[in-house]
Amino acid sequence: MSDSMIVKTIFLRADAETVWDFLTDKDKLGEWFHPADSDLATGSDYVLKGQADDGSEVRKCWGSVMEARRAEKLVYTFTIEPLGGVMTTVTWLLQEVHGGTRLTLHHEGIGAAADDMALPLLMALDAGWDAHLSQLRDAAK
Repeated sequence: MSDSMIVKTIFLRADAETVWDFLTDKDKLGEWFHPADSDLATGSDYVLKGQADDGSEVRKCWGSVMEARRAEKLVYTFTIEPLGGVMTTVTWLLQEVHGGTRLTLHHEGIGAAADDMALPLLMALDAGWDAHLSQLRDAAK
């Protein structure tokens, strides 16, 4: 399953500049995904944070920003604990459309995780992206 990829497209009632800020600004990321330790920019590492059951801060996902073309394209490596150190790649494509932005997500490399866990991980990530994209749609009004 090394060719597994999640692809999602949503439409947002916000211009591409606004959507870009929600994808890269450390505070705006927290409105729909997880707060970051710093803004996402080409060549930088990032950590998205959350809270453990005991209230302590934990690392939810992390990686490195490979490409950041403002309001057009964002590419970063991405991993979470269940991926066991396997780095996947997330690509965001932004395109202005009448009255807003079409945002497309490509999440690749999930199948590189342990083969017996690839499908459950793929399904969990797929459902997670659905929930987060719904939150983005609400946040980016």
